[in-house]
Amino acid sequence: PGLTVEEYQPGERGAQFELTLDIVERPEGRIDARFTYAAELFEAETIKRLSEHYLKVLEQLAECPQRCVGDITLLSVNEWEQLKNWGVNERRYANTEPVHRLIEHQVAVHPDSIALIFADTELSYAELNCRANRLAHRLIALGVKPETRVGIAVERSIEMIVGLLATLKAGGAYVPLDPDYPQDRLNYMAMDSGIELLLTQSHIRQKIPLLAECEILELDRLDLAKEPEHNPKINLHGEHLAYIIYTSGSTGKPKGVAVRHHALGHFIMSMLESPGMEAGNTLISVTAFSFDIAGLEIYLPLSTGARLVLASRTITQDGPKLVRLLKTYLPNVFQSTPAGWRVLLAAGWKGLQEGNHLSLKCLCGGEALSIDLVDQLRALNVELWNMYGPTETTIWSIIGKINQRVTTLGAPIAATRLFILDTQLNPVCCGMPGELYLGGAGLARGYHNKSGLTAQRFIADPFNEKGERLYRTGDLARWRSDGQIEYLGRLDHQIKIRGFRIELGEIEAQLLLQPQIREAVAVTKERLGSIRLVAYISCREGSTINTAELRDALAKSLPDYMIPSAIVILENLPLNANGKVERKLLPDPELIDMNLYEEPQGEVEEALAAIWKEVLGLHRVGRNDHFFELGGHSLSILQVQQKLQAMRRITLPLRAYFEHPLLREIAAMVQAQSAPIAEERNTLDEMAEIIDLLEN
Repeated sequence: PGLTVEEYQPGERGAQFELTLDIVERPEGRIDARFTYAAELFEAETIKRLSEHYLKVLEQLAECPQRCVGDITLLSVNEWEQLKNWGVNERRYANTEPVHRLIEHQVAVHPDSIALIFADTELSYAELNCRANRLAHRLIALGVKPETRVGIAVERSIEMIVGLLATLKAGGAYVPLDPDYPQDRLNYMAMDSGIELLLTQSHIRQKIPLLAECEILELDRLDLAKEPEHNPKINLHGEHLAYIIYTSGSTGKPKGVAVRHHALGHFIMSMLESPGMEAGNTLISVTAFSFDIAGLEIYLPLSTGARLVLASRTITQDGPKLVRLLKTYLPNVFQSTPAGWRVLLAAGWKGLQEGNHLSLKCLCGGEALSIDLVDQLRALNVELWNMYGPTETTIWSIIGKINQRVTTLGAPIAATRLFILDTQLNPVCCGMPGELYLGGAGLARGYHNKSGLTAQRFIADPFNEKGERLYRTGDLARWRSDGQIEYLGRLDHQIKIRGFRIELGEIEAQLLLQPQIREAVAVTKERLGSIRLVAYISCREGSTINTAELRDALAKSLPDYMIPSAIVILENLPLNANGKVERKLLPDPELIDMNLYEEPQGEVEEALAAIWKEVLGLHRVGRNDHFFELGGHSLSILQVQQKLQAMRRITLPLRAYFEHPLLREIAAMVQAQSAPIAEERNTLDEMAEIIDLLEN
């Protein structure tokens, strides 16, 4: 008696769990909900947004209890408008022209300015245009017109640039055919694209499969002196084809992405504005022209009156030589993949800045940008840009200037639509993961000769009433509260290694074509900040397989960057309850030693083993160990080369590592090269002694 009871509201207290929702029903029928959260894990704005979404769920279910969960809309009108403001760039350039016309305008304004530098050769804008025009007129005479596919199989050279420009000027669409690709792959690309004419060079013609009814021109032996020098007058529409670039395909064969003139021209106009480039600037190009991002390196400088310095293949594969080229030409813009930047840094590149002046724009794309690489590049006082975009949306679609310690993607470029959607094609809330979809001016036609795959990946835009399309990237991403996009990884088995897009299914399909193999799966493993390809196989009953021979068989159809660095043979692949391969249970390849270890013998083998251990992050390397089975790849070869050059002034050809991958074989080649150097040193010592005697 005499006691009264009243409600007591406790003050702020620490959260017992990461996130708790307490619901209390009041006597009058009202329901109160309270979120308690760990402040170190969630921002107040995130919880506020979550509570609003919870309220919307309750409202819609109370209004219609039969409503399906997938039909519930979480976003408010204001949130949807905010996502559109972040993801839709309405900026469009009027009267967008094909890139070769943009270059012709620069010829008229800067005829005597240097346009192209390769090795010891320099061409002015007028000279480059004259060469391209003469070849274009020859192509027109041979029947090249809009929609004609022209194969280009040349090494990095003046002829490569001239051939690309001439094909565009003639109205044709070029199809890059990298001479280093396996013949089977080149043959498929040539047949699938339907090239009607091939531009090549005499010394590599034999590498390219010959097609019936296909005209072949050897650019280094072609006499074009009598061809006209004026710009061809070809009527081109923005929807006409500019090029077809082949990327890895999950069916076991590469797929050709068909890109339109308007998409390419509009992209270059956007890049001229941001990140930006001006007349008188210099760009050094290092990317293989079969990789679509090479289009930026070629057309961006030539569309604004700048200099294009084309690095030779030898230089692009040698870090120290590339560093010297950068010091020689002091570029204003340089583009590379994260792996390429790491090679440059490992070679001792210290940036090109003078004082605190930002003299170099570093464009980094092709694979995910890691925070440690951001730290290394920003420490060099450069202007760092993160670039994102699949081949299907024309080179880059999202770019961002990195001003702080982050790895976000940035914002869409001009005339680009960007959405992050769930599996029902509904926009996801800020902070929630979803698939990244891209649309706008940069969208490709689709996949050449693959209408079914085109329909699957290029879908109708559910937010557009004009019948436009969106491309499903297969990338997982989410919006941050500041409007930046955070990349979270892949939704499928497509990966990127050193900038090259790879479908693991294509590797698996080629493995299963081998008669001895019963099961095969390809995965990626990460070590020392780099990603390596690993194949796991099981053999048919009564069959055995040699991993070196298997690698040789794969090399007939797959480029070297798609050859697994390790091949692990298992009795059976581990399966889950659904009968699918359980990738998490696949053993680490380092735990399986297929070779009997034998100590390195002699000074050269010991020195080489020490280099391999350092580059590959291993504790032990034997004389019979296989470079690629230890996890080596083309970029790690460059690191080995740099250390060999520093230690013994020796540089082996890159192909040597593929043809003789055992440590003892490489050591023998190093020993063979060391002898002449030692003899040269002895000769120099004797000459020095003679000079000393004469002087004294």
